[in-house]
Formats: sequence, structure tokens, C-alpha cells
Amino acid sequence: MEGLGSLIPLILMFVLFYFLLIRPQQKRQKAVTRMQNELKKGDKVITIGGLHGFIESIDENKVVIKAGNGSNLTFDRNAIREVTDSKEVSLDK
Repeated sequence: MEGLGSLIPLILMFVLFYFLLIRPQQKRQKAVTRMQNELKKGDKVITIGGLHGFIESIDENKVVIKAGNGSNLTFDRNAIREVTDSKEVSLDK
């Protein structure tokens, strides 16, 4: 019975770490992966480096982003941090 009493705090600490650290991180990672899989042409995005632009073209691993002055930049799909506007937008002004 004495051995079981010393294991209870260790088990409670593991459960606490799971619900406070591990589970929320897994939820965030699933949401980011879902967002990156749903990218489409015309989405207004922000990269992890802070570049704002529109998706010009997209394939399995790469995204071409049209930036402010009309230049096209190629990024990995994983470099997209967030989609700020997912409406189809005309890229020609």
C-alpha cells in the first residue's frame, strides 16, 4: 500500500501535464495542418516571416505568393501561418 501512495502524485502530475500542455498543442497542430491543407488560389495569407500576399498558385508542397509590388515569391506550404481572407479576389488591378 505504501508503494501505491507514492505513485499517485506521479500519476496526477502526468495527467495534469497531458491536459495542460500536450493536448492543447495537439489541437493547435491539427488546426494548422487543416488550414494548410485547405489553402486555395486567391487566399490572402501571412507567412511565418510576416509577408502578406495573395496565393497566385499552389501545388502539393509549394505556394507562390503575389506580394504588394507584384513580385511572385515561392514558399513551402508549411510557411503559411494564417489565412486572413479566403474570398476569391481578382489579382489584376
